[in-house]
Amino acid sequence: MTVESLKTLFEYNYWANRKLFEVMAQLTSEQLIQNIGGSYGSIRNTMVHILSAESGWFERCGGPKRGPQLNPNDFPTLDSIIQAWTTLEMDEKRFLSQLNNQHLVQNIEFSLTHTETYSLRLGELLQHAAIHGVHHRGQIALLLRLLNYIPGNFDVLVYYLERNSVP
Repeated sequence: MTVESLKTLFEYNYWANRKLFEVMAQLTSEQLIQNIGGSYGSIRNTMVHILSAESGWFERCGGPKRGPQLNPNDFPTLDSIIQAWTTLEMDEKRFLSQLNNQHLVQNIEFSLTHTETYSLRLGELLQHAAIHGVHHRGQIALLLRLLNYIPGNFDVLVYYLERNSVP
C-alpha cells in the first residue's frame, strides 16, 4: 500500500458519493429520512453513518477532529449532508497530501468499545475507512431501488474507465 493508492481509493469514494448525490437529489425530503430498513434505517442515516465513521477514522489517524459521533438529526437536508461531505473531502485531501509511505506503517492505537485497545498500521486504518464507505454505499443503492430510483453503476471499474478515458 502506498499513499498514492490510498489517494486513488478516496478519489473513487468522492466520485461514488457524487454519483449517489445526483440520484438522492431526486428524493423528497420525506424519502431522504424515511425508515426503509437496512442497518441504519434511512438513506440520510446511512450517509451520516459513513460520514461520521470516516471522519472518526481520520481523526484517530491524526487528521482533523470530528468530535462526538455525528447525529443524523443534525443533517435535515441533502444539502447539509453534501456540505459536510465536501468539507470532509477537502480535509482528507489535505491530510493525505501531508503523508508519505513511511507514515503508513506507523502503528495507531484505537478502541472500538472503550474497553479494549487495538493497534493497526495507519495505512490499514485509512484503507478500512475507504472500504467501509464502499460497503454502505451499496446499502444506499439498495434503499434507493426500494424507493424506485436507479442509482446507476458506481463500481470502481466504471470509475477507472471514466478516469482513464479523460484526454
